[in-house]
Amino acid sequence: MCPNGKGSANLSAKPGDKATDVWPSYLALAASGELHRRAEAAWERLRACDLCPRRCGVDRLSGQVGFCRAGAQARVASHNTHRWEEPPISGSRGSGTIFFSYCTGRCLFCQNYPISQLGVGEDVTNERLAQMMLTLQRWGCHNINLVTPTHYVPQFLAALEMAAARGLRIPIVYNTSGYERVETLRLLDGVVDIYLPDAKYADDAIARRLSGFVDYVAHNRAALLEMARQVGVTLQRDAEGIAVRGMVIRHLVLPNGLAGTEEVLRWIAENLSTSAYISLMSQYFPAYRAVGDPELGRSITFDEYDEALDALERLGFENGWRQEIDDME
Repeated sequence: MCPNGKGSANLSAKPGDKATDVWPSYLALAASGELHRRAEAAWERLRACDLCPRRCGVDRLSGQVGFCRAGAQARVASHNTHRWEEPPISGSRGSGTIFFSYCTGRCLFCQNYPISQLGVGEDVTNERLAQMMLTLQRWGCHNINLVTPTHYVPQFLAALEMAAARGLRIPIVYNTSGYERVETLRLLDGVVDIYLPDAKYADDAIARRLSGFVDYVAHNRAALLEMARQVGVTLQRDAEGIAVRGMVIRHLVLPNGLAGTEEVLRWIAENLSTSAYISLMSQYFPAYRAVGDPELGRSITFDEYDEALDALERLGFENGWRQEIDDME
């Protein structure tokens, strides 16, 4: 989930870990042939798709579709320069976002529902996807930001191999709902430089009712641990302050405490680190099927967001960003 244009403020003035002369990790995998092997292994999994925790088992290569409705080709809604991610992601030249269509979730309040639920976009070949990455690099973007990419990991890996051979040299950002299978994430070990996952919920029943996720909490927490194993729990930046490796965990505060914010943050503090970078978002507003809903049909209140900020401070988190309360509508 992207911050959607809302302002961000630092929780901490600490500069974070610095990294100089860091090359994207996928270049070594491409040179060794390992990226090709990963792409082939991922592609075979489309024959009985098990990329996300739903493990639908459909043969996407023969035209079958599962819960996410994605087919054999990646479907892309847009690729463009995005300047409203967290500051180390967008930097001065913007993040090169590729918004993928469809989703493994069914969030009642999705702000991007025409893309995620209605499938607005166009099917693209792996060749075309590679060209998009190279175009974003040519435009000067700091990174390639894959937005909702889980159901297209095989297509991405195949396209990345092509793009790397043609000169792609900027980091890969994996921007996800956090509903992931560890087995799929392992295909991305050494491929993804920066993980940008959501930690949406602390309660499985709420996650299923509001987003259609089955066993979200266990899958999300296992995914966060795997991401931290791969890239570390903090954020490395170059001399200009641009992220080159690490992770940022996003959490959207929902009305009526539905996200379980304090419990989500407590688990991160106890199982990852209070040095983890947290992006605490206040931008919720009722969209899509949340309009008129008795629980979701309003924006969050000042008090609700203050409670979330208090939990963040009380648990001792040192790094990250918050959205200004005045930005709430």
